[in-house]
Amino acid sequence: MKGKKKGKYVVFSLVFLVFGFIIAFSYSQSNKEDANSLKINNKQYIMENSLREQIIQVQDKNRELQKNLYEKQESVREFEKALSKEQEMFSGWAEDAEKYRMFLGKMKVQGPGIEVSLEDGEYNQSEDANNYIVHEHHIFKVVDELYIAGATAISINGQRLNHNSYIVCNGPVITVDGNPYPAPFTITAIGDANTLVSALNIPGGVRDQIVNDNIILSIEKKKQIILEPVLGESS
Repeated sequence: MKGKKKGKYVVFSLVFLVFGFIIAFSYSQSNKEDANSLKINNKQYIMENSLREQIIQVQDKNRELQKNLYEKQESVREFEKALSKEQEMFSGWAEDAEKYRMFLGKMKVQGPGIEVSLEDGEYNQSEDANNYIVHEHHIFKVVDELYIAGATAISINGQRLNHNSYIVCNGPVITVDGNPYPAPFTITAIGDANTLVSALNIPGGVRDQIVNDNIILSIEKKKQIILEPVLGESS
């Protein structure tokens, strides 16, 4: 009987020993897992914090780059404005230079315009011929009115006029810049044909005045006129 009790004690002791070992092992494993979990959490926190700082740095750098880009774009816009103003200025100079060259007769010009023909009027032998022939003041009236109306270039019998041109009447012949031309006289002008014709046809204007002086005046519109430059001029 005592032997059986002793055997039971031994068995219980072994059971408790094994059970205690299991509990101790489980506790040890639990502590290890907690420690490992803590290490992982700490490492993850460090990584997340590092990534967060990197993202913040990238965002700051991006904002700085955007600011620099905006400043560069503003500089480019200012430069483009200045360049545009310079181009407008140079374009204006080029247009002015072209106008001056046309005025000086230094360049070939072409375009629409009109031809004005002046012819001596018919008269009887008993009448004074001077009252029926074209004089320089008739030419001047037409030329001046055409320039006022916007003509860009004018010629008389093919002789291109310039800023130094002069017209002299010598009987039935008119001299333009030293070159004599007999009647009829053809005054060719480049410009807006309708405007030029309207300017000459104003009631009481150039046409009426010349016709009242017994001169035959006719006007013809031209779609294309070509005037060669003045040659042999130094100015």
